[in-house]
Amino acid sequence: MLQVDDYAQIRLAHRDGMGIREIARKFGHSRRKVREVLAHALPQPYTLTVPRVAPKLGEFRALIDEILRFDETQPVKQRHTAARIFRRLKEERGYLGGYAQIQRYVAAHRQRERETFIPLDHAPGRRMEFDFGEIHVDFPEGRRKVSVLIGTWAFSYAAFAIALPTQRTEAILHGMIAVFDFFECVPREAWWDNPKTVAVEILRGRDRRVSQSYRALASHYNFAALFCMPARGNEKPHVENRVKWLEREWATPVPRVGNLEELNALLRARCLGDRRRVATGQAATIGARFEQDRGEAAALPLRRFEPCITREARADKYQTVRFDRVTYSVPRNVAFQNVTVKAFVNHVEIVWRNSVVAYHERSYEPGTPMLDPRHYLVTLSRKPACLDHAPLYRDWGLPPVYSRLRAALEDRDGRHKGSRQYIRVLQLLNGHSIESVAVILEEVCPAGHMGPPIVSVDTILSRVARQSADVNRETLSATDLPAGVPVVRVPAPNLHRYNQLLPSGDTCDVEFITATQDQSQAAAVAHDLCGV
Repeated sequence: MLQVDDYAQIRLAHRDGMGIREIARKFGHSRRKVREVLAHALPQPYTLTVPRVAPKLGEFRALIDEILRFDETQPVKQRHTAARIFRRLKEERGYLGGYAQIQRYVAAHRQRERETFIPLDHAPGRRMEFDFGEIHVDFPEGRRKVSVLIGTWAFSYAAFAIALPTQRTEAILHGMIAVFDFFECVPREAWWDNPKTVAVEILRGRDRRVSQSYRALASHYNFAALFCMPARGNEKPHVENRVKWLEREWATPVPRVGNLEELNALLRARCLGDRRRVATGQAATIGARFEQDRGEAAALPLRRFEPCITREARADKYQTVRFDRVTYSVPRNVAFQNVTVKAFVNHVEIVWRNSVVAYHERSYEPGTPMLDPRHYLVTLSRKPACLDHAPLYRDWGLPPVYSRLRAALEDRDGRHKGSRQYIRVLQLLNGHSIESVAVILEEVCPAGHMGPPIVSVDTILSRVARQSADVNRETLSATDLPAGVPVVRVPAPNLHRYNQLLPSGDTCDVEFITATQDQSQAAAVAHDLCGV
């Protein structure tokens, strides 16, 4: 085949006056070839003017076309390959030709049928796309796969990624709120594939039956909940590319972090740094284009949405409520009552009579009991043996001073009575922190102290109550009140009047009562201490 240099020699010779016959003789080409070179400045590629005929294919073309048309209605991963068609034709129809003929025919058919697209452009602030990606992360306990929710603006390509423990409904709610908070605005449209936790049922066309929680989120933030057609992830290409970017750039090499919070801090820094980049086909940086998104997007609502799912449940005789195959404890007075479970990504709240009565860390391990020892302190006073036989008390992990106090009380009053006195101290933890009570106990039973406690249990109760009252007075002092709020001073009640209810000559120790500074609480305490 003649090259460009050959063409140049022949054309120069003709320019200098050499005839076609003489050029053909000099360069060893036919006169037809010389005329072709003179007609074109460059060598012409070989093209078929008439399609090649595969003699052995013949009547099998119609059968192949029928198979390919039928494949269009079948699952993507269960359609015929050229090799499968070749084997079927040989086995079922006695085809004697070669595989290459069928391969070329199928390739030409699929080339004609390949989908093409129209370039789209989205207005600023209008559209945001969401999807989950999965990356491997090295934690102190080992390497594991983590789900990452990504939200991407279709105009500016600005993105935010947050690692979540699951891809459930509450995780989607939590993640989308984090995305909106990060960008400090809300898109007009939020696009998803069709995750079952959001699109409960796929109806005709783009109609979906959306979960109640997601509908509430869309209503609260005033965005349109929109979805791609099934198996059409290309309808949200920006976030699809961001998932690849997450895997190839932000998570390569494999991140090594201590926990999810540290991973999210890393991802947040990556997202902020990415705003300095200029995306392919754009003139301005992602950050500059995002300012246009922000200017046209909707503002955040004044009130934050609660990213949780709610379930009705009933507390059983073990003071537990079952949710998602995990049991969570509740206080004694909630046993046998109907409650509402509010499940967030990281914690669970149990609501009874419009009040949160229990707060637990969320567990995703089925069969794992999440029990708070403080919920059982009322029951413990009736069943003191559980102090040694119930795992939640054996493994509570209180500061050492608690163990020293129990040993001292049992040495002084005997095992049975000393345990009951110790339980009275533990019951303080229903209204006071473990640390604040431990401070008082260190004074009563310091390390290295031998023998009984320095003071009685009643005095311990009194000191803890007095400490709490002092803290409350400091918190609610007039100097901390906002300007314009009137200061109302109520004189402390004279609790010695409770002595009037006792037989003549008897008195009630009011040291603990007066420290409470609360009449209703004082009345209850006086009843316990004085028997009235």
